Amino acid sequence: MPLENTPSTQDPAAKLGWNEKFGYAAGDMASCLFFGIFMNFMAIFYTDVFGISAAALGTMLLVVRTWDWINDPIMGAIADRTKSPMGKFRPWLLWMIGPYMACGVLTFYTPDVGATAKLVYAYVTYTLMMMVYTAINVPYGALMGVMTAKSEERTVLASFRFIGANAGIVAVTLLLPFFIDVIGRGNQQVGYTGGVAVLALMAGGLFFYTFKSSQERIRPVEQKHEPIGRELRELVRNGPWVMIIVISILTVMSQAIRATTVLHYFKYVVEREDWGTKLLLYNSVAAVVAVLFAKSICSWIGGKKRAYIILNLAFAGLLVWFYFIPRDAFGLMILNQILIAFVAAPMMPLFWAMIADTADYGSVKFGHRSTGIIFSAGTASQKIGWSVGPAVAFWILAYSGFTANVAQSAQTNHTLLLLMSLIPAGFAVATAVATSFYTIDRKMETELERSLVDLNRARTSGA
Repeated sequence: MPLENTPSTQDPAAKLGWNEKFGYAAGDMASCLFFGIFMNFMAIFYTDVFGISAAALGTMLLVVRTWDWINDPIMGAIADRTKSPMGKFRPWLLWMIGPYMACGVLTFYTPDVGATAKLVYAYVTYTLMMMVYTAINVPYGALMGVMTAKSEERTVLASFRFIGANAGIVAVTLLLPFFIDVIGRGNQQVGYTGGVAVLALMAGGLFFYTFKSSQERIRPVEQKHEPIGRELRELVRNGPWVMIIVISILTVMSQAIRATTVLHYFKYVVEREDWGTKLLLYNSVAAVVAVLFAKSICSWIGGKKRAYIILNLAFAGLLVWFYFIPRDAFGLMILNQILIAFVAAPMMPLFWAMIADTADYGSVKFGHRSTGIIFSAGTASQKIGWSVGPAVAFWILAYSGFTANVAQSAQTNHTLLLLMSLIPAGFAVATAVATSFYTIDRKMETELERSLVDLNRARTSGA
């Protein structure tokens, strides 16, 4: 496929081919080769290997990730205004590959300096990493909104995306501990740096595949962009979009609080850190399978909205069950985690398909399409959840008296159990309640799809 992309020759209602679906999945696998580290290994790296306190980590996560999500709408607006023969969003995948790999390695390097200098280094490298992550992932997410106008195809594409995402997390869960042992030879600081370097090379190749295989088919309704201020005001007036942002924040908080404390729970409460890694692996494999059924679940239950409510209530119930599982009953923990994966994994593809529907809603209502800023705001909402959730978790952990690499008190151990169960369960219930206020149903999806196809064909025929 040539680097140039000519969306005017593409049918926005065209059915996507297998190469394009797998290519798009490769992009999220590339993202999750790092996101899997952020989600499952970063917290224990910073507290137990790099050497900063739980309280300092909580503050750093909040500060850096707050700045990170603020960048998302800015990057979305920049991407919307990008003019290139390669399209608006595709070129960013190519331009950011090098910085993405380099910043990832630097983030997981431990310098031999004093405590203050080390904390400054962590802030600087992690901030740069998240800025580059934004610069490549916001255009990647927005790309789905212009590859096809068909709502069902987007749901399928979103499912492929999260197959790639969970495949990336599986790869990280399998490979990073192996690389740490083999490369580090007992030195975890060296092992983390070398292991992340290998994963960075893999991520670069996958993003290039996404770039080469994708096409941008949907043309903007207008050539001149509205001022950013007006676009932001229209976002606030887009009721379904406002609601899906609230839903996204609550969803990610419920999952992030638990995910960032898994290895701490198994290391200090269960006293079997290897069980934690195995649990993450079972979760990732089950999630890959679960994502395959996202479209079927949506159709069987009766639409995206209803499916999202039921999945969150089931998630909450399973988290409550985990609270009562004895800490030596690893078989029950595995069963519980597999069931959690089957109800939690389909939430993300459903969410991104719903975000695409809100972009359609805004396009029809306001007469122009702001795909980049809408999708970037969706990414930002997830990052808000990933900043507030883990920050709160580690502040709570610090308050309970946590100190790395020593035996913990009974209070700290119980706090870790709560962070793995009842606390995220409460956020899952809140998510289900919020979803009940989301207004785009199946009938509206069909109407929006028809209007969007008509608008794009009219624009193409008039070009």
